[in-house]
Order: sequence, then C-alpha cells, then structure tokens
Amino acid sequence: MDFKLCNFEFLIEKTAQNMSQEIRNLEPKELWNNFANLNAVPRPSKKEERVVAFIKDFGKSLGLEVFEDEVHNVIIRKPATSGMENRKPIVLQGHLDMVHQKNADTIFDFEKQGIEMYVDGDWVRARGTTLGADNGLGVAAIMAVLESKTIAHPAIEALFTIDEETGMTGAMNLKGGLLHGEILLNLDTEEDDEIDIGCAGGIDVTAEAEYDEEETPDYSVGYSITVKGLNGGHSGIDIHKGLGNANKIMNRLLYDGFDNFGLQISEIQGGSLRNAIPRESVAKVIIASVYDEAFVFDMQQIVSEIKNELKTTEPNLEIVFEKLKTTPAKVMPSIAQYYFVRSMATAANGVHRMSADFENLVETSNNIAKVILGKGKLSVQCLTRSSVESAKFDLANDLRSAFELMGCEVEISGSYPGWTPNPDSEILATLVPIYEKLNGEKPKVVACHAGLECGILGANYPDMDMISFGPTIHGAHSPDERASISSSQKFWKFLIEILANIPVK
Repeated sequence: MDFKLCNFEFLIEKTAQNMSQEIRNLEPKELWNNFANLNAVPRPSKKEERVVAFIKDFGKSLGLEVFEDEVHNVIIRKPATSGMENRKPIVLQGHLDMVHQKNADTIFDFEKQGIEMYVDGDWVRARGTTLGADNGLGVAAIMAVLESKTIAHPAIEALFTIDEETGMTGAMNLKGGLLHGEILLNLDTEEDDEIDIGCAGGIDVTAEAEYDEEETPDYSVGYSITVKGLNGGHSGIDIHKGLGNANKIMNRLLYDGFDNFGLQISEIQGGSLRNAIPRESVAKVIIASVYDEAFVFDMQQIVSEIKNELKTTEPNLEIVFEKLKTTPAKVMPSIAQYYFVRSMATAANGVHRMSADFENLVETSNNIAKVILGKGKLSVQCLTRSSVESAKFDLANDLRSAFELMGCEVEISGSYPGWTPNPDSEILATLVPIYEKLNGEKPKVVACHAGLECGILGANYPDMDMISFGPTIHGAHSPDERASISSSQKFWKFLIEILANIPVK
C-alpha cells in the first residue's frame, strides 16, 4: 500500500476515534456511550445482519435471555429489580435500522462505515450524513437500562425491531404470544415535550412504465438540470412545513421546457427513499439548438419565480443549468413525455388534508419520493400517509389514476395501519404527572403524522397499553439530522422516573 494512502487512512481513523470520544464524554454517559457503540455498526434498512448480531451479543454479554424471531427482530428479557416484582411487566421498544442519506459531495459508504459524529453547541450532528438518532437514541436508552445495576424497573422485554424505515416488516411480522408485557413504551418520537398516543398509517404507491426511446434529432443541444440545496426531511413529521420537493420542482421545469421549446428528456435521477422528502434531482435533456438562448432565458425566469416562492422555507435552493459536452443520443418520445409531465403535475404531493379532530395534525399526505427515468423505463415511487384508513386508500387511488392515465402499471403495496389514540390510557395517566413534576409544565398529548410501530404491534397485542416519547431530534431522514444534548438528558431522567412508577399488576 502507498505510504501516503496508509497515512491518510490512519488520520481518518484517528479523527473518527476523537469524534467518538467527544460524544462519549457527554452526559448521561450511559446513553451516549451506547449510542456511539451503536453508530459504529452499519445498519441500513433491510441489511441489519450486523446490528442484529451486535444487539444479540450485547444482551448475551449481560447474561440476559436473548431471542431472535423468524424475521430477525430481537427480544432481550431482564427480570424486575428488587421490590418491583409486583409492577406490570413492560416492553421497551425501538427499531435497529436507520435512514441512509448523504449530501451529494460527501464520500461515505453506509454499508461499511460507522457514522462520523461531532458536537455543535447543544446538538450532536453527523458529517454530511444522517445521524441515526432516529431511532438510535431510543435503542441506546434501552441498552443503558438493560445494563444498569441501579435503575429501578419492573420486568422488561426489550424489543428491537428491524426494517422500520422501509416497510415496518419487523413489526408487521412479529407474532402474537412472544411478548408478555402489559405496557409498551415506544422510544421513537422526536419532540421532548410531546407524549404520542396515535400515529398515521402508510402505503406505498409505485408507478412503472416502459417506452421506446427515439434517436435525438439533428441540430440538438444537451443540458443537465440540477435541483439541489433543499432541506429534505421526514416525509411525515416535516410534510406540513412547506418544504420543496425536488421531483415536483424538476417536473415544473420540464413541463415548461417541453410546452414552450419542445424539450425532450433523456434521463432523470430524483430523490432516494420513500420516507425522505427528496432534496436533489438531476435531469439530462435536449432542445433544438435554434431555441438555445430563448430556453436559457425562460428557465432563468422560472428559477427566479420558484426561488422567490420558496425563499422562506428553502433559502439554499439551487437550480443549475449546464450545457453538456456530449448531447444525449436517445430521448423519451414527445407523446410519452406529454403524458409523463402532466401526470407528475397532477399527482398530489404534500399535505392533502388536515385532521378535523386534532388541532394542527396532518391527516393525509403524499410524498413523491423517487423518480427514475431513462433507457426506456420509468419509475415513480410515493409514500402515502393518513391517520384515517379510508382516506389513505382514497389518496392512493387518486395517485393510481394519475399514473394509469399515462399508461403506467401501478402497484399499491406495503400498507400498514395507523395507531388509534386512547385518551383513557392508564400509562398516559401515569406519564403526564411525572412529566409535569420533572419539568414544571404539562406535556403536549398528541398524535403524529409519522409511522410509529405501535399500531402494527397492537394488531397482535390488542390489550397492550402503548405510549410513545423521545428526545428532540430535528431534520430526521436528512443529512441535517441532529439530536439535542440537553433534551436527551431530559428524556433520560423522564424514562428513569417512568420505570420507577409503572403501575402495579
């Protein structure tokens, strides 16, 4: 190996160790040390083999009972501490996988590297990638409770699910009868002043089509169009914030270019994961060279309009046009493109309806998450959410119609239920006064527009009393994800107090 390369790799490793130590010095150390250990393990959704092995080894090292089910969820059981044997047994639950997103200019291999973290004031961040605090901090808190010799608690079943972020298949395939807890504490919400008692369900909508490419006409010029600099974010929690969707912005440009200048698309790469609001999209297009100057002038006008519309929510939006050195050889036929840009314009994106029952709660929404076009194939991937099951399917069918009218085959799949709020929950009645005692104010009791696993788990465990809470995490599902240090301390104290005050059997 080249000495310079070897030395460079050593410096990278040393820097990562220093950053990890910076995190490990934070309070509470038991929480942040476990988070640092967890974040050293690559754990993309659907590729959780290493983190499953990690969490099993962790449980076995403590001498606890460890069980892995058929789909690789892990259950670790810990007996009640002395004097707590008469309390109701509980389930502490979090998911092992994390969303993998990075900035375009960040070189990082999520399947091989641990997350590179650093402290920024009151926040823990990652360098150019998602942090994994969703749901890594919840998992780390459970690990800290399992290894503690001083925290009072009833009998615990720690449930670590897999694949929450891309299908919730771990929760959906957890069989009834495996868990014996009467109360479930889900540690996967992201505002520390909220206690969640309900959430939205979701469903995937996927439109696909094939088309016969045609040769690029003579006297054409090629351009790349790049939409970047958007905030992105969680397609449930952040959907109401008026953030830009790179796929919708790109389609607006393509629609205008097609109608006014006969623009033809060669390829599009937009977005990545269904549960992340798309931050970037890149397209390669051609126009007749005679329209070159007029096209650039017109696009500059539209870009100015879009930036002005989004100046408050997306101040860093960039839309870049670059002339290609080599004009694409093949493009999408005009008639196919006519229907494509119109279907994309018609397809609902963002908030569809606000709840009439809960103030400021999004009821139904859709995220046009990923658009891939080129070499005669088209794919559009959406995630539709709603706290009302019938409304979820109604919006999914609206999307189906928009894409079927352009000739797409549309698949509706991966449906999971929402979690119906229970305002009379016994554990809710326990948590509210504890929060008020610790913080001098009442918590917000809410339902959220994210997809929590509680509703799914409740299908096989209908008598289990469930609640969800967690530390403050902002920018989840984006490289701007960050976890509040002071909030994590608040969350940890709250969790310890809850465990000591679980109701008697």
